[in-house]
Amino acid sequence: MLTKLLGLNTDELRALVQEEGEPAYRGDQLAEWIYQHGARQFEEMTNLPDKTRQKLLGKYEIGRSKIAAAQQSQDGTLKLLLALSDGATIETVGLPYIDRFSCCLSTQVGCPVGCIFCATGMSGYTRNLSAGEIVDQVLALKEARQNQPSKTSTQRRIDHVTLMGMGEPLLNYVATMRAIRLLNREFGIGMRHITISTVGLVPGIRRLAQEEMQVTLAVSLHAPTDNLRQQLIPKMTRWSVADIIDACQEYVLETGRRVTFEYCLIDGVNDGAAEARELARILRGLNCHVNLIPYNSVDELGFHAPLPNRVRAFREILDKSGIQATERLRRGPDIDAACGQLRQRAAKPHI
Repeated sequence: MLTKLLGLNTDELRALVQEEGEPAYRGDQLAEWIYQHGARQFEEMTNLPDKTRQKLLGKYEIGRSKIAAAQQSQDGTLKLLLALSDGATIETVGLPYIDRFSCCLSTQVGCPVGCIFCATGMSGYTRNLSAGEIVDQVLALKEARQNQPSKTSTQRRIDHVTLMGMGEPLLNYVATMRAIRLLNREFGIGMRHITISTVGLVPGIRRLAQEEMQVTLAVSLHAPTDNLRQQLIPKMTRWSVADIIDACQEYVLETGRRVTFEYCLIDGVNDGAAEARELARILRGLNCHVNLIPYNSVDELGFHAPLPNRVRAFREILDKSGIQATERLRRGPDIDAACGQLRQRAAKPHI
């Protein structure tokens, strides 16, 4: 089996080529071709001598995924279905904005958490992704964007990343941390422009607080009480809502960074005034921001988004209680690319 180079940093690539009898700067060239140019084959690396490329061909591969399908939303959102080397598939999403281009990366094949309102859990869980497979999604989005028609709104470089696609990042902790460092050092994406979204794994939150990374922590809370949260996320009963809030308080004190709480509003389930008041109560005094996400429909699950007036009423209760809250702009719902809609399935190309 050939060793994959994608996932190694520049220092590791320098050490690798030196072991092969090559000068260290060849490692810098490899890193540039892999992470800046998105090379898929050694033949593309035109400034490497032929003998060097032949030597690498015998032992190594770059390790890129294949773009199995691509869809582009009316709002410019780009969703890719990627086929990995073992045949597993994942989805990843690119989000163009006026002032940035963000991408939503998966960290697992499927998801073991199984939120009852989320499409990803319907696929079950297969395995963790490697760090190389995580950062490869950025390369795939960059490649797909270059092939987009002119209707795309911007060609800004990818400068924001959210680990909020398929899977729970803190259940794939080591690979996630390595991927973040690669995104920062090899892709040049600022730490403050990287967000880790977790469903609320308390040990992972506390461990992350010690990493000395200025990333943004986003916690998918979705309910202000244990009873309601256990209904929505039945596999996450080990830690109470109070445990999660305490861990977030520790994170704020340790890092000085504000925490974002993701709250998916589901009609008639968690979107009432009582839930809003309780959410405001438990968050009072914590340096945080609430991201309200009206539910994005998944046909098979039967849940619905609240009417706009209920979303507005929920937000007003938070605002009056001194809790900063915003409503997330829906992106890509027409191609099932919005929050909670990602899954492993083939789709016809739309670009």
